[in-house]
Amino acid sequence: MDFQLLLAQYRQRQPAQSRQHQLHQCLRAAILDGTLAAQTALPASRYLATDLQIARNTVLYAYEQLAAEGLVFTMRQRTLVAAVAQRSRAPSAPVTPPPLSQRSRRLSAPLDEISAAHAFAPGVPDMHAFPVQEWRRLLDRAWAAATPAQLGYSDPQGDPELRDALAEHLRVTRAVQCTGEQIFITDGTQQSLDLCAFALADAGEVAWLEDPGYVGALTAFEAAQLKVIGQPVDAEGINLSDADWQQKPRLIYVTPSHQYPTGHVLTLPRRLALLEQARQQGTWILEDDYDSEFRHDGPPLPAMQGLRPDAPVLYLGTFSKTLMPALRIGYLVVPQHLVAAILAVASRSLPRGRQVEQRALAAFMRDGLFIRHLRRMRRLYAARRDALLAALQRHLPQVPVHGASTGMHLTIALPPDIADTAVHALAMQQGLLVKPLSRLQVSASTPSLNGLVLGYAQLEIDEIERAVKLLARLIAASRSGDNQPR
Repeated sequence: MDFQLLLAQYRQRQPAQSRQHQLHQCLRAAILDGTLAAQTALPASRYLATDLQIARNTVLYAYEQLAAEGLVFTMRQRTLVAAVAQRSRAPSAPVTPPPLSQRSRRLSAPLDEISAAHAFAPGVPDMHAFPVQEWRRLLDRAWAAATPAQLGYSDPQGDPELRDALAEHLRVTRAVQCTGEQIFITDGTQQSLDLCAFALADAGEVAWLEDPGYVGALTAFEAAQLKVIGQPVDAEGINLSDADWQQKPRLIYVTPSHQYPTGHVLTLPRRLALLEQARQQGTWILEDDYDSEFRHDGPPLPAMQGLRPDAPVLYLGTFSKTLMPALRIGYLVVPQHLVAAILAVASRSLPRGRQVEQRALAAFMRDGLFIRHLRRMRRLYAARRDALLAALQRHLPQVPVHGASTGMHLTIALPPDIADTAVHALAMQQGLLVKPLSRLQVSASTPSLNGLVLGYAQLEIDEIERAVKLLARLIAASRSGDNQPR
């Protein structure tokens, strides 16, 4: 705490008091009104006297007076603030705060808290399986080798070693055609989307979003003041007609490997048609390749970005699902001719730091630890997917299941007489986080959806049976209008 500022503010209110009295009364008032909380350590008398440019005896007198009043006490040669009944600060006159933006007022409630503590929380990896010891070793090594330059502002594109390691990984595992020069390291997919929306489209231009779709993309497009139009999704992915292209979209956001949230895979004919139409219309495709590392049935599907050399695609990815959300590292692959333009924007908007963590991640990939971790998680998640499918067949045999071939979640469809929002509300009370499909719809004009998104990556196999049995009871309770599971 800045005691110089604290004392200066008090002196403005009580200029006639002696310095000794001023310091005592200032600290006393700060303790009683809660500015100095209980257990706060006051500076040593010598240091405080030097900082305030007053005699040390003045500080000693103030501390002694406070101790006599029971407001401070000493422990292990430190002076600590005691726990006292604090008096309320004088209320200020009521004021009318400035209004929020129209964009923020449309967000009427916060999103559900996503955490591993909730069974079925989508998008949550198994953090217990993360190789903490190996990561700590690489992080320690990166810090030991860190130069003064790495402690400053970094390259706007991110650490070159990480970008090169990532480019090699994407070329081999996702058939993405790129070099490290085309990669921008971001804080995650949301920041990549914000960057794309700002750099590639002007306010009022049209952006297409799969419907139902990813709320983060909707937020990024609306924040950029784009006209967002939801395009329906069927079993073959985003479903576009020739008439739709009359809208002349500037941006199209798609999740072709595992459509969010339905889990459908965009078929090859539709991928090629989308690329050709986008090329002819001058439209940018934002390919979010989330969950593509975890394909459980059949061979891996190559990314759209690499299907043709002139693909108008910006490729988005993140380590939040493959490693851990707290890492806060994502990436954006842009066409070579866009690098300079995106760099001009990124240099003014992207955070420029965490070089040591990026260097550790580069070593994690270069040493083969990332691939080893992915292989382990594929086996783990596939086993949990199988256990969830078996439990659903036992306890909810009439419920259709979609999107189980890839990723960390699947969806189930509910009958019309059971509202997914009602099941969601009951489930939250029981510690289950099942995301309603109806809340992920972009446009009211698209067919209404009624179902649940079930994440399984963070669930132990022996927990899945219990969770599905509970979910089945909640669904039955929602049908009967009851508030409690039977």
